Amino acid sequence: MLTYIVKRLLLLVPVILGITVLTFIISRVIPADPAQVAAGLEAGPDQVAALREEMGLDKPVAVQFIAYINGLLHGDLGRSMRSKVPVREDLVRYLPATFELAGVTILIYVLIGIPLGILSATYRGRVGDLLVRILSVLGTAMPVFWVGLLLQILLFGKLHWFPAIGRIAASVGAPTHITGLYLVDSLLTANGPAFASSLRYLFMPVTTLVFGRIAVAVRLTRASMVEVLDKDYITFARGKGLPERTLVLKHGLRNALVPIVTIVALQFAWLLGGTVLVEYIFTWPGIGQYAIEAIINLDYAPIMGIAVFMAIIFTVVNLLVDVLYCFLDPRIRW
Repeated sequence: MLTYIVKRLLLLVPVILGITVLTFIISRVIPADPAQVAAGLEAGPDQVAALREEMGLDKPVAVQFIAYINGLLHGDLGRSMRSKVPVREDLVRYLPATFELAGVTILIYVLIGIPLGILSATYRGRVGDLLVRILSVLGTAMPVFWVGLLLQILLFGKLHWFPAIGRIAASVGAPTHITGLYLVDSLLTANGPAFASSLRYLFMPVTTLVFGRIAVAVRLTRASMVEVLDKDYITFARGKGLPERTLVLKHGLRNALVPIVTIVALQFAWLLGGTVLVEYIFTWPGIGQYAIEAIINLDYAPIMGIAVFMAIIFTVVNLLVDVLYCFLDPRIRW
């Protein structure tokens, strides 16, 4: 297993390099001039030229790429022209908000999606199965931005139950910084008002993300469970008189976990970088919001830094899932 892990780690290098090359090429073929955007519409030619030189855009593309790769090897993702600070520091500042949003979402996603999938498989063909499948189709059919806007109109505009934008109430203020995760920091510092406020601000973005993605968990869990429950050893165990609960949870679910774990891990990786629309709708100060601002301002360094970050996240998650397979199903070790 150790040899396999080392090989997978070595494969990270060409994957990240490929993502870097592709992102660099795309960012350089954009017709707009980022120096002009950064300088402003009223800036003169001399100011634009000076800014272009500062950004390194006056050098040949090959030289720019070599300089960027050299910076990556030294842990330097470049400097944002908009915030005037290194991209690495920006990512450290924005990541906790996205990680908290993704973490709470994936927790709710697992607690709701997998049980619904098991319920649907256990009672397939009945009313409960039909209702769960209809819910799954609705979740897939509704665009995430539409669900988010609908929740804002209903829960904020009409009912005034939950706040529409932001991460915590200004009157409460952020808890003492320890991890950057407001829920965790609130618990660690026994700050009840901050914890309650953080939960209220999380409700709508988390609901939006869960509703838009839960169909994948439900359908995959149902398909895996149906396949396992049709196996001969399940029929044999049922004939021996084992309780249905034991059959489903102990023998069925355990053997259906491999594809379920895969989709949950990939959904979590997607949430860390794919919550752009939701963060924008709810003005959530995370990586997605940071990415949108970088794209609007043609800020090269953050765009490429986020692309490299996402490449690393997905490859590491894939590696961890492959390793976890060996513990879920000992046959895979061979």
